[in-house]
Amino acid sequence: MKIKSNTISLEKIILSSQNILFIQDIDGVCIPLVKDPMTRKLNKEYIFAAKKLDKEFFVLTCGEHEGERGVNRIIERSLGSKFKPKQDGLYLRGLAACGVEYQDNKGEINSEGISKEELDFLANVPQIMRPKFRLIVKELFPKMDDNLINFHMKKSICDTRFSPTINFNSLFEISENNLKKIKIQRYFQKMMNEIISIGESRGLRNSFFLHISPNLGSKNGVEILKESKNNDIGSTDIQLLLKGAQKDAGVLCLLNKFIGDKKGKKPFGENFNFRDAPIEKNEKIAFCKKYIQPKDMPLIIGVGDTITSNQIKKSNSFSRGGSDRSFLEFIQLLGYEFGIKNNIIFVDSSYGEVFRPSTKETGLKGITDKYDSLKFDIIFQNGPEEYINWFTKIAHKRYQIKN
Repeated sequence: MKIKSNTISLEKIILSSQNILFIQDIDGVCIPLVKDPMTRKLNKEYIFAAKKLDKEFFVLTCGEHEGERGVNRIIERSLGSKFKPKQDGLYLRGLAACGVEYQDNKGEINSEGISKEELDFLANVPQIMRPKFRLIVKELFPKMDDNLINFHMKKSICDTRFSPTINFNSLFEISENNLKKIKIQRYFQKMMNEIISIGESRGLRNSFFLHISPNLGSKNGVEILKESKNNDIGSTDIQLLLKGAQKDAGVLCLLNKFIGDKKGKKPFGENFNFRDAPIEKNEKIAFCKKYIQPKDMPLIIGVGDTITSNQIKKSNSFSRGGSDRSFLEFIQLLGYEFGIKNNIIFVDSSYGEVFRPSTKETGLKGITDKYDSLKFDIIFQNGPEEYINWFTKIAHKRYQIKN
């Protein structure tokens, strides 16, 4: 498959269009992937560039804005101030926790569609995880002492507000082979399913699901674990998410805000949230066609990095997934249905600390395939740094034209 890296045509579209919208993932796109999320860094020139695009730019991430591990803390470190981002409106506006946590560029948070009981349970999940983590690690690494277990526990259990997560990278580093890594993936998947069962026993049936990143798609509504192998580390974390928190639903929420800002009236209603979104893609498309006038639909540039495609042995079938697939496919499909050439940008995130398939070494193998309906218009093979350089320049040019 041909890798397209020439950005000239897309730049012309961005600079000449009246009505455009960037919807962009964060980790692996503008922040290089790292094994320890607490060490993430964000180029401050990128932060200023996003500000220049103003209401033509949203992030859509499964990470979170707020909290100790949130992207807001990274922005504050990058700018060397806890006050400047709020004062100057430099936080990244958009949706986090896969569509649950919205913030504006002043850092004002809004999270509709969640019950108090769900929030209370999510707050307690890290406490439930810790003794289970200890038992699993004792079984997998019987010689590990308590101090070292605590060290890995702190790195592995992410106590985020809307999406408590187990991250495997710390334990992967001390795993001598893929069999040990696969055991880690499977044991902690079982642990996270047990936590869903605990929630159900407390009256929270149909409140949560597991988001596995990266994954191999889903079967019967359950995401498929991507097991580690020699040329691909596979799934690195599992999040407990609220039912309905899907990135393609997030696109609907962002379109509602974008059009509402421009027209003064939100097409889906003032209080529309992720739990109001139709479930199936074709239902989402029909929903948009019912409530959005074609003249109000922007040309959308969707940007992501986590896309997978693995051929099923001895067949011509593929398992396709990745946490960015659903929203990029939806953006592409929206373009077809509204007669707009939406553009899909793929950023090769294999340059970070987390091992992923490299477009330079193995082409698009493990990422997409010739039968894949998702097509990339541009591929940034040199990773986040190359994307940031391009994004910074195009945002500046767009700003100059509009101002």
